[in-house]
Amino acid sequence: MSTSKEDEDYQVFLHPTQVQTLWDHVCERLKIDLGDALYTSWIAPLKVISYDGRCLNLAASSRFMKDRIQTQHGEKLLGLCYEIFPNFEDYTIAVRQEIINKSEHAEVARVDPFQNESIAGEELGDDYAAALDTRFTFENFVIGKPNELAYAAALRIAEADVPPFNPLFLYGGVGLGKTHLMHAIAWQIRKTHPSKRVIYMSAEKFMYEFVLALRFKTTVAFKERFRKVDILMIDDVQFISGKNTTQEEFFHTFNALVDNNRQVIISADKSPSDLEDMEERLISRLGWGLVADIHPTTYELRLGILQSKVEALKIKIPADVLEFLAVRISSNIRELEGALNRVVAHSTLVGRRIDLDTTQDVLRDLLRSNDRRVVTVEDIQQKVCDYYNVKLSDLLSTRRAQAISKPRQVAMYLCKVLTSKSLPEIGRRFGGRDHTTVMHAVKRVEEAMETIREYSNDVNVLRRSLML
Repeated sequence: MSTSKEDEDYQVFLHPTQVQTLWDHVCERLKIDLGDALYTSWIAPLKVISYDGRCLNLAASSRFMKDRIQTQHGEKLLGLCYEIFPNFEDYTIAVRQEIINKSEHAEVARVDPFQNESIAGEELGDDYAAALDTRFTFENFVIGKPNELAYAAALRIAEADVPPFNPLFLYGGVGLGKTHLMHAIAWQIRKTHPSKRVIYMSAEKFMYEFVLALRFKTTVAFKERFRKVDILMIDDVQFISGKNTTQEEFFHTFNALVDNNRQVIISADKSPSDLEDMEERLISRLGWGLVADIHPTTYELRLGILQSKVEALKIKIPADVLEFLAVRISSNIRELEGALNRVVAHSTLVGRRIDLDTTQDVLRDLLRSNDRRVVTVEDIQQKVCDYYNVKLSDLLSTRRAQAISKPRQVAMYLCKVLTSKSLPEIGRRFGGRDHTTVMHAVKRVEEAMETIREYSNDVNVLRRSLML
């Protein structure tokens, strides 16, 4: 069908580098929305083929991946493309056996669980191993006090002939560098021990593949594939919490690898002892080796990350802009880098000079979100004590009088809904109570709020005052 002159005038044609910049912006937003595990497994492997001014053409490495993206994440992808690409109407995903990767790692765009075996013409690697991000190397990892132990442990494993500690368990909040270190280990192993077989994947994908194996009665092949590798890396293991059958399989896989002196590396958002709905025997195994915590970033580390990123991009950004970002975007590294990418993309596409005013204008929504108050367990405890006129020592005591138990239950409920703390951790902060006590308190308050106006009013007043 021919295009009218009016349509031609309306259509926008972008240089491939501009298209890639816009796509990177979409990816940064998807990474924030979906989280590391889902993003790394499904979105990161996508490659941009072209954008004709209306339709964005992408490529996936297998039909399995294409179908999964379209059914699970298609709507979110479509919405972000509408928002970011000018005159966008739709997208397509083509299936390619080999996705062209122009980086220096073009021949290893993913870690293949069968590196030593001939798998030409097969898609085993595409189905069982997630793509690696070529940006996530040890050279690109900025070291600071919050992550120095995790970095040293990861580097030691990557360079060792035999596992120095097994497993390595990395844990920390969202966007602090766990996935970066796991990718860096995989890249380094390919350099120092190219004959070793490696699998890196999210726990969510491990679970999905195991469910498929059960469904199609291919569990024997599934077990063989995972138990013959030299290094198994599972990201965000908390996603198998409560999945008893998957935990059973992971437990036996873990034991088989460790017993044969094969390296296992795990990441999660909590320490092994704080993982909820996880079998005790599995928690015990996860804490066997070295447990390394990645703490929240400091101002100095955030500024160093921004300076490193700017140097890699070969662009000039005023020092006051970097300092401003390091102060205001303190939640996690991923959001910090995403903010910088947005500023750079805006400058590139609009031709506007990067300065403090431009930065504040471009990041208005993100800065507003980061200005919201972060509520701590201590804040909640003190506010509840003041509201109900009780002592903190009583709140943390074993006293069960109504005048104490009601404020205690309300405080536990608010900790559950206003903080990211796990139930076991909340219990410990309330006099060493069990997580089941916290669960009971949360349920009790939820039920009371539906039937007793006083409960509902109390909780709402406390919640509003804590969020101011």
